[in-house]
Amino acid sequence: MPSLSLNGESSFARTQHQEPVQSRQFLTFVLGEEMFAMPIEDIREIIEFSSLTEVPLMPDFLRGVINLRGAVVPVIDLSVRFGRAQTPVAKRTCIVIMELMQEQQGLLLGVMVDAVRAVLTVEDAKIEPPLSFGARLRADFIEGMINIKDRFVVVLDVKAVLSVDELST
Repeated sequence: MPSLSLNGESSFARTQHQEPVQSRQFLTFVLGEEMFAMPIEDIREIIEFSSLTEVPLMPDFLRGVINLRGAVVPVIDLSVRFGRAQTPVAKRTCIVIMELMQEQQGLLLGVMVDAVRAVLTVEDAKIEPPLSFGARLRADFIEGMINIKDRFVVVLDVKAVLSVDELST
């Protein structure tokens, strides 16, 4: 028979009230030979790559702009942002449309990637802290690592990678 505590709750009832497991969802995508992930909460949609309008005198990582239902959306080549070669346009090349908050206003940005893979739901406890050395990315761009079938996926810190203040300088 379960014992009763002072507050009238049995030990059996206490074991039934466990903390819910916290998890997050991530979109996984490929750049070159590497897989990355970003939280889905800032992602609005994913579109096929189509023609871009180049804008003169822009940084190399800004590939151009697109017209998304009447809105002018700058498109960032993540590969170039990471100090790598420009993303070649192929059959699976996509633009991930993100909405970031800047000064209490939503700002749309497109992120060019080689291919989108899947949406993963990952428990917070399964997200490893980023390595402090050896990464081929700036440390502030990495939020953590996810181990998927003995392969690590880099979780990007979207606010750092797409920092509007840094991008505009």
